[in-house]
Amino acid sequence: MNPKILVGSPVNEMYDYCLEEYIKALKSLTYQNYDILLIDNSKGNNFFNKIKSLNIPVIKADFLKEPRDRMVQCRNILREKAIENYDYFLNLDQDVIPPKDIIERFLSHKRRVLTGIYFNYKQFTPREKGNSEGTRHGKLFPTIWAPIDNQGNIRQIEEKELNGDLIQVGLCGSGCLFIHKSVLKKIKFRYSKEFDNPKINKLVFDDSYFCHDLRELHIPIYADTSMICKHLIKDKKWIWGNLAKT
Repeated sequence: MNPKILVGSPVNEMYDYCLEEYIKALKSLTYQNYDILLIDNSKGNNFFNKIKSLNIPVIKADFLKEPRDRMVQCRNILREKAIENYDYFLNLDQDVIPPKDIIERFLSHKRRVLTGIYFNYKQFTPREKGNSEGTRHGKLFPTIWAPIDNQGNIRQIEEKELNGDLIQVGLCGSGCLFIHKSVLKKIKFRYSKEFDNPKINKLVFDDSYFCHDLRELHIPIYADTSMICKHLIKDKKWIWGNLAKT
């Protein structure tokens, strides 16, 4: 029997601008044995009800002031569901649109932890010149980093290095993360404020700690560099650092 996959993510009304495209992508996956589950951490119920109206399974989580608390809470709900009833968990962030055959391609690699590729902007204009995050400009970069030693040091992988191969990485974002149940049993999603630098809006999120915990357990992370996802970030109008301080 084909492995059973749970596909989902924490979701929030701040991403309402891309909800319809995201839901369409989730429903369009070509793999035959998967379920969708979203965990809404919005403050009210309007977004939750909107998702329900689209016939998508959704759970309403508690609203927590710190955005990272919300994300960790929701991802751990999904983690528990995956451990109970599934073989893999595919976390697809609310603004990440994957290839339709992403699950089949991930399964073909027979790895415990895999990421697809999505891009983010490297530079922003000052906030006073634009919206709360400034205008995005400059070079795009893939959100994966290569290990350079055995001490956890990493370097940014450049777009020109993406040749379609399966490569081992030292750090990746959580936006397109495929995790086997055996790994989820060993690692809970978490974060700490220990390495935050609020003065420059630097926050360390749960994806960094997840990758750290994988490294501590000697579980490798692989990136399929042929798995290019669309990242719906042009209409995003905030920075996480500002939200965490409000």
